[in-house]
Amino acid sequence: MPSNDPLQAGMLVSRCGQAVTSLLQTGRRTVRHLTMLATGSASIALLAASPALAQSGGFVMSTLEVIQFATFCGILFAAMISAVWLIRERGRTAAENVDLRTRVAELGTQAQRADALLNMRDQRIVVWDAEGKRPDLVGGLPIEAGAPEERAAFLAFGRWLMPRSAAALDHAVSALRDHATPFELTVETQNGALLDVQGRRSPSLALLRFTSLSQAQRAHAALRLEHQKLEGERAALLTLLDALDLPFWLRDAGGRMQWVNAAYAKAVDAADPAAAIREGRELLGTPVRAAIAAEVAQGRAFKQTVSTVIGGDRRMVDVTDAATPQGSAGIACDVSEIEAMRAEHERTVKSHSDTLDQINTAIAIFDADQKLRFFNQAFQRLWDLDLGFLESAPDHALMLDRLRSERKLAEQPEWRRWKENVLAAYRAVEPIADQWYLPDGRTLRVVGNPQPRGGATWVFENLTEQIDLESRYRTAVRVQGETLDNLAEGVAVFGPDGRVRLSNPAFHQLWDLPADLAAPGTHISALREAADARTAANPWNDFVASVTGFDEERRDRQGQVELTSGKILRHALIHLPNGQSMITFVDITDSANIERALTDKNEALLKSEQLKNDFVQHVSYELRSPLTNIIGFTELLTQPTTGPLNEKQRDYLDHIGSSSSVLLNVVNDILDLATVDAGMVALDIAEVPVAETVQAAVELVDERLKEHAISLRTDLSHAPRTLFADEHRIKQILVNLLSNAGNFAPEGSSVTLTCLEHENDVVFSVHDDGPGMPDDVLDTVFRRFEPRANGGRRRGAGLGLSIVKSFVELHGGVIDIHTGEGRGTTVICRFPNRPTQMREAAE
Repeated sequence: MPSNDPLQAGMLVSRCGQAVTSLLQTGRRTVRHLTMLATGSASIALLAASPALAQSGGFVMSTLEVIQFATFCGILFAAMISAVWLIRERGRTAAENVDLRTRVAELGTQAQRADALLNMRDQRIVVWDAEGKRPDLVGGLPIEAGAPEERAAFLAFGRWLMPRSAAALDHAVSALRDHATPFELTVETQNGALLDVQGRRSPSLALLRFTSLSQAQRAHAALRLEHQKLEGERAALLTLLDALDLPFWLRDAGGRMQWVNAAYAKAVDAADPAAAIREGRELLGTPVRAAIAAEVAQGRAFKQTVSTVIGGDRRMVDVTDAATPQGSAGIACDVSEIEAMRAEHERTVKSHSDTLDQINTAIAIFDADQKLRFFNQAFQRLWDLDLGFLESAPDHALMLDRLRSERKLAEQPEWRRWKENVLAAYRAVEPIADQWYLPDGRTLRVVGNPQPRGGATWVFENLTEQIDLESRYRTAVRVQGETLDNLAEGVAVFGPDGRVRLSNPAFHQLWDLPADLAAPGTHISALREAADARTAANPWNDFVASVTGFDEERRDRQGQVELTSGKILRHALIHLPNGQSMITFVDITDSANIERALTDKNEALLKSEQLKNDFVQHVSYELRSPLTNIIGFTELLTQPTTGPLNEKQRDYLDHIGSSSSVLLNVVNDILDLATVDAGMVALDIAEVPVAETVQAAVELVDERLKEHAISLRTDLSHAPRTLFADEHRIKQILVNLLSNAGNFAPEGSSVTLTCLEHENDVVFSVHDDGPGMPDDVLDTVFRRFEPRANGGRRRGAGLGLSIVKSFVELHGGVIDIHTGEGRGTTVICRFPNRPTQMREAAE
């Protein structure tokens, strides 16, 4: 029935009024249409009948008359038809009006009944139209509800509703008006009354109804309100849990997963929490879940640190899982970093303990109860106490009493007061320091450093050695002062400000200065002015710039100066720490005169050496041309085309050829040495095949060795394949070494040539079984023009080993000789396999 709902009754009355208005307008339009239709029909009928009437009556009518008559008849017919229709339509309209009045009366009754229902004191309706006008308020609420009657006060929900209810209602009304979202709420007034609020939206209206509840309804509403609060709190808690970076889960009574947060889904590599639940992904392993189930079954909460895999890494997590009859909830906190920090802290503490055990300063740490908690080995050695006593965490006062009883502490006039002063460090704010003089003569500096959390750290520093060093230092300073005062060398020390710190008497004597001029505090510029009159080239200008300047490199300097008195002083400027500078002066007048004499003599020797070299070069070039001619003509005479020669003539030619060859080799060696001395030798460095070069050198000396039944052995088993060097010079070196060895080797003996690679060097060694060299000969073996005939078959010019040494050193190598009486001689030449730089000439 419409009367059961006031809102429906009001809407029904409005629709009835609109229906009556529509029926009246429809009746008026129908009457106009029927009148027009009747008039047209009558006119047509009269026009059709006019000719017949005129003919049947025997009278003649004009056309105009016929038209007029037809018109009259049509009008009359239409009037009759209209009258009949109007009578019928009026009767029908009267019947409809009676029916409509009856319906209007019924609707009015229903509207009055709906208005009576709306104005009851147990509900109030707020109506907003679509045009945005002020809302209409219908009905009222009980006084005990605490709702104001005034429109503005009523619509200000926050003034008479509880804050939580007002906020929820404002949010719901906004959603209703903007998005047509219906709602039902239970709100609480500031008087504690509960109201049921419903919101509905039609195309043109928005309705908000407040209904006062009965006792049962209020109880139900209170439960619903409590449910709303619980739902809000649960949503807030779940939102908070979802925002936490800690995996959280909820399980039902059967142990099935009901809800997890985003952190849990991330930890198990799930796309989202729903996927983690759907796929049944577990964060913890089966043994841990079984342990949790066992604890839950006994009604206890599970709290334990377990290991699990998160993000592909093994992590340590603190798991807490609590159960109720309806289910369980759990949370996991990643403590891997905390465990790592704890382990690092333990390692650091152990490292500090090990470090403190290694230092010589005694350290002891007492806690807030003055119990010994840490001591290093130096502390035990200092007091020589039992290890068991120290590890028993003795009290500090007890330890002092024991040290006193064992006579390890000096007796104090007032022992109790002295001990209280020591233990006052535990109540102090700043560290306290004191010196203890032990009966065995040691002196300790004792520092008690209070700790923020109670306790104190005690440091016992042995000052005995320091005091002894200070005494020695003072003695050394006095000795040093006496030493400086008695030095023949003049010394002056200047500070960074350019003022004299100290000077000795020799400084005053060398520069002939007054004693008070170089006194401590005198500026260096005063000394410079005094020195201007004593020397033509005053070095004190440079001294002033170096002492008072800002030279970052602080380079030391040396030099000498000649005074007008004839003295020659050698000076040195030495920079000392802390920005100080020391200048020393030595009288070198006598040594300078001797040096000048030696210099003149050396120049004369150099000139004589140059004359000798020039003579050797001149003679060498002058001899080489005629020797070449002699050798050429000798070879020409030995040819058969020159003519027959007798046996004696052939012997003479052989002697001439061999002597000429020896002389030519000597000239060539002299030219090589002269070229080396002039620095004009340029090595042709290339990759030299070692085996071929050795074989070529052996072929050159093989015949000469066979003449004296000397065998030549070569050992290339450990030799490299190639060597970077000048092939011609290597061959020349080997030929000279083999020739020299063959000259000293006994007949029937052997000469050994060995080549091997050692690290980055190529080593050639030539050994002969000759008599060896005595020490006096070994010292001059590389000198030029020093022939050695000890055991040799022939006396040479003494250039072979000199040339070898020069060419070896040109390659960047070294030459060495191992010899001794009865052991033969071994000449060793070391060449770098890949020389980085070559010397221009041998030294």
